[in-house]
Amino acid sequence: MKSNAEATKQAQINEFEQQALPLMPQLYGAALRWTRNPSDAEDLVQETFAKAFVAWAQFQQGSNLKAWLYRIMTNTHINLYNKKAKDQAKGGLDELEDWQLGSAESVTALSTRSAELEAIDNLPSETIKKAMQEIPEEFRMVVYYAVVDGLPYAEIAEIMNTPVGTVMSRLHRGKKLLRTLLAEYAAQEGYDTSNKDNGGK
Repeated sequence: MKSNAEATKQAQINEFEQQALPLMPQLYGAALRWTRNPSDAEDLVQETFAKAFVAWAQFQQGSNLKAWLYRIMTNTHINLYNKKAKDQAKGGLDELEDWQLGSAESVTALSTRSAELEAIDNLPSETIKKAMQEIPEEFRMVVYYAVVDGLPYAEIAEIMNTPVGTVMSRLHRGKKLLRTLLAEYAAQEGYDTSNKDNGGK
């Protein structure tokens, strides 16, 4: 006959299998976007679910499970990324594909289009990736969630365990940092960022 502890453990396993495992494909999709490598994405998802299983008793039933798992995956990814960055000075976060970024316009969109932004929009995606690498992690992840993953502010706030206001502030600052870097690159590439009538070379 099973002890209470064993029965509790079995109940937790059942809960985890029924609730968490169905979300694995969604998390794998995000992991693949971040790592751009199926093998790394699988490792990240496995690591995330292993940590989630260990911490399952801490999950508050009825709260947003997807956000909880995303948060674990974000922290895991940042830790792995920081480790990789130390190892090789560059990690998987700069491997964004062109289709993910769309044009720089989605990252730099403002209500009024300036010549500077028109020039930025003409920059190659490699340059945008490089600029993304250079903004601090906390801003980069918010920009990723909002621009690449298209998540709403409230969900990003849950994932990053911060108030919505902080998300909006970090997104604003992240985009601003990105715009500044991209404007510098645009100038270096020879784009005219001052002429209001012409944003081309």
